[in-house]
Amino acid sequence: MDSSQDPIVKDLVLIGGGHSHVSVLKSFGMNPVQGVRVSVIARDVQTPYSGMLPGYVAGHYSFDHAHVDLRPLSIFSKARLFHDEAIGINLSNKQVICKNRPPVSYDILSINIGSSPNLLDIKGASKYTTPVKPINCFVDKWNVLLERVLKNSGPHRIGVVGGGAGGIEILLAIHFRLTKVLRELGRGSEELSLFLISRSVRIMPKFPKKVATIFTRILLQRNVSIYLGVEAEKVDKTILSLSDGTKILFDEILWVTDACAPNWLKTSGLDVNQHGFIEVFDTLQSCSDSDVFAAGDIASVKNFPRPKSGVFAVRQGRPLSDNLRRILLKRKLKSFKPQKTTLALISSGNQYAIATKGRLVFEGKLLWRLKDWIDNRWVKKYTELPEMKISSGPILDKRLADKETIKEISAIAMRCGGCGAKVGSNILTNALSNLKPVKRNDVIIGLHEPDDAAVLDVGSSKLMVHTVDYFKSFIDDPYIFGQIAAYHSLSDLFAMGAEAQSALAIATIPFGIETKVEDTINQLMAGALLVLNASNTALVGGHTSEGAELAVGFSVNGLIDKEKILRKGGMNPGDQLILTKGLGTGTIFAADMQQKARGRWVESAIQSMLSSNRVAAEIIFNHDATACTDITGFGLLGHMVEMIKASEVDVEIFLSSIPIINGALDTMAMGIFSSLQPANIRLRRAILNLNQVVESPIFPLIFDPQTSGGLLASIPEATAQNCLKGLKGKGYVHSAIIGTVVEKSENLEPIILRL
Repeated sequence: MDSSQDPIVKDLVLIGGGHSHVSVLKSFGMNPVQGVRVSVIARDVQTPYSGMLPGYVAGHYSFDHAHVDLRPLSIFSKARLFHDEAIGINLSNKQVICKNRPPVSYDILSINIGSSPNLLDIKGASKYTTPVKPINCFVDKWNVLLERVLKNSGPHRIGVVGGGAGGIEILLAIHFRLTKVLRELGRGSEELSLFLISRSVRIMPKFPKKVATIFTRILLQRNVSIYLGVEAEKVDKTILSLSDGTKILFDEILWVTDACAPNWLKTSGLDVNQHGFIEVFDTLQSCSDSDVFAAGDIASVKNFPRPKSGVFAVRQGRPLSDNLRRILLKRKLKSFKPQKTTLALISSGNQYAIATKGRLVFEGKLLWRLKDWIDNRWVKKYTELPEMKISSGPILDKRLADKETIKEISAIAMRCGGCGAKVGSNILTNALSNLKPVKRNDVIIGLHEPDDAAVLDVGSSKLMVHTVDYFKSFIDDPYIFGQIAAYHSLSDLFAMGAEAQSALAIATIPFGIETKVEDTINQLMAGALLVLNASNTALVGGHTSEGAELAVGFSVNGLIDKEKILRKGGMNPGDQLILTKGLGTGTIFAADMQQKARGRWVESAIQSMLSSNRVAAEIIFNHDATACTDITGFGLLGHMVEMIKASEVDVEIFLSSIPIINGALDTMAMGIFSSLQPANIRLRRAILNLNQVVESPIFPLIFDPQTSGGLLASIPEATAQNCLKGLKGKGYVHSAIIGTVVEKSENLEPIILRL
């Protein structure tokens, strides 16, 4: 997505989006290193801040409040965000092995993936308990637990294994939240039965005794059963067996014991300590590989061992950033000595906290306010980012153009990628209107009667179908972009009922040294081939060139029986209009360019675009579709107008029935539109009752350009419901009947919109 002319010389790859790495991302965004491409591989796009997890569980913070969204942060830092999980490192080839994508090459690698409790030594623990780390997995489980308590009356038996600060904070936060929601529902706290298991003879053994005394008092006040000096030995589906023979009945157990590291770090060949954590020097550089760095829980600083705590990960952010910058610039690294003691602020769930540093211990509500201020200040550093500076190129002399032209020229500075970069339909129609392509009898469908694809008679029982698409990237992951571009290109064939046969690729690759260009091409085409091969489409050739921005397209060919071709025209009065995917990719990625789209919104849009229209087309055809098209650059309304004109009918559309991608209404409400939106919205003249619907929040989305959008098909009323059921059964869960075809009226405006 970055249009920098600087050639790519080195790759800095970050594994994980932990506390240290968010600092690295912001640092490189504020002060980039010329020629260095930054990539982050993250299993979770929204990375939780551990300090706010108990507050989130207690209900003091929202999900977004307690998480740093890696998506806008990556856009700010011009880093590629790969939503995947690292499962290994090939140190000799300098590649990160990922779970669901090709290996990612690096020159310098940094690891900040956190840790998780060791469940393997306790029989049944990995199957029947919930580890609090990784935090995002716990957050999902917590929401399920909360919903279960809300829906079902007690008893609810919930326990924590682990008597340290983390386990006690979570248990007290759970008590506060569940007691509160039960009270609001008119139910009593007697439904709750909470317990704590600690193998140490007192809780919180790493803190002063006074801290343990205070928290013991609080736990007992809240009727928490405490089991000290015992270990969990076995976990069955509903029974926890302890080392002293005690058996505890439970509904949910959270595991918050000593942390361990994933085994793949050791098997990759890195030096690790007895617990599997990467051994690093004071510079945070691996003791066994000078091109690998590590920070946070996953790192063990050889000369300065410290507890696994988010405080140390936060403090390591700046020295890690500095040393990564230094090694890329071939400068001497600097040592970092962490502080021996830190201020620990431990919450008790009810906006009350205990503070300890060294032997000093304090408690009170003011301390919770201090903790709240510190945590909020840290999160805001990475969520309230500086506005992007968009260069508009040469300044247009105001004497040479009117205000509208100046405004239009200025907008060019932030043109969208994908189908948002298409030329508007009016411009395209006007530009081609006077052209006179040669007429051939074997051209069945061409410019004289445009449709989703061109159709040629090749002198057999089959017709040849041709289409082409090409656009610049709107996403920073070439592997995912390759998949989306291939799905998008094939969609025209599927909309007409054709079977894909072959494809030619054309790609523009950002400037870089040979190895970087080679890696980008490999990632891009690996993604494309995943899609082409799945549809039995042979990639038979192509063309590549270098340029400022990544772009790719495909010319695809297919075959279709002469009597089975389905076109945009053919809709009949009474037909039901079915849309197979939600709208909103244009506005979401326009917001993404401005760092204003949440990561989960972008992920929803990506998942929609990674859904093939092939099976949807088969279902539509099997339910006697009369017309079909795919929704792309001209938006729902633009492509609908094409169908209306070709069919000589009117339509009635129900705005409330139109499926919307998560986040699209939010970005529209911010006033963020694709750069193609103004051209598309000119077609509003086709709407009969425009004044009645223009204020609807859904209204702007019918003009939103879609990339790899869904199919719009007209289905006879008799088969429409079964068609919809079939689509949902095959995973097109957002499919919906959005309108009805009606007789052509005398009105010049053929579309009626209903709220």
